[in-house]
This record gives sequence, structure tokens and C-alpha cells, in this order.
Amino acid sequence: MEIVLRAAVTFIVLWLITRAVGRSTLGELSSFELLLFITMGDLVQQGITQEDHSVTGGLLAVGTIALLTVLLGWANVRWPRMGRFVHGSPVVILHDGRPDTKALRAERMGIDDLRTAARGQGFRNFSDIDLAVLEPNGKISFFAKDRSGASGSPEQPEVG
Repeated sequence: MEIVLRAAVTFIVLWLITRAVGRSTLGELSSFELLLFITMGDLVQQGITQEDHSVTGGLLAVGTIALLTVLLGWANVRWPRMGRFVHGSPVVILHDGRPDTKALRAERMGIDDLRTAARGQGFRNFSDIDLAVLEPNGKISFFAKDRSGASGSPEQPEVG
């Protein structure tokens, strides 16, 4: 039973760490962060199982973490508000061609990171972007300004 409790506490701490790292870095991990997360796995295993090297101990630890992951997924479906708490909410980081420096700072994202992401989506200037949203998974959704004055979803071109 001690292994199950250790695994549950470790799961919560790891979840908090990944939330603290921030969305923008989870989308693309640096070499250092990748090594940190891989090393954490081994360190966590030692903390959970202590000196228990049995198959049963390992299965209990992995099973507990897997069960908690499934339960969180189920809870997200059952209670949609919980999804915002567990995964986070989308954040507008650029509106009408102007970066929201306060939101960028809160997400620990630099203006150069935003520029790079915009160029990756084919935008030369921020002035061409109506809206940029940092999604909970770390990706950035860009919405181009509609120069024709027509309204509509970017996914559905106007039929003329």
C-alpha cells in the first residue's frame, strides 16, 4: 500500500512540475529539459519503490500512475470545468497585430518565440495577424486578418 501512496503523491508532484514548466516549453522541449524529464523518471522510480525491486512493486507503481491518468481523463469528460484546471485554458497572446506582453510574460514566452512561430505559419509581420492563441498543448493558433472586410471562419472559405 505504501507504493501506491508514493506513486499517487509522485504523480501529483510531476503534474505540478509540468504545469509550472509552462505550455510554450512543453510544445518543444530543449535538450536540457528533455534530459531533465528522462532523468526524473529514474529518480521518481527510486523514490516510489525505495528498495523494492520486485515485479509486483513496479507493477503497482506503474498501475497507480496509469489509473490516475485514466481517472483524470474520465473526470475531464465528466466535469468539463476540471479540464481547464488540469490542462489549462487557451490564452490570447496577440490581438489585432499587437502582442500582449503581459500574457507573454505570464506564459514565460518571449517575443522572439512568437515571431518564430508566426514565421513558421507564413506570417511576415504581426500586423498580418488578427489573433494568436497559445493553446493548452503549447501550440500557437494564428488567425490572419481578413483584408477583404468579409467575415467568416478561417476554415470555411466564402462561396461567391
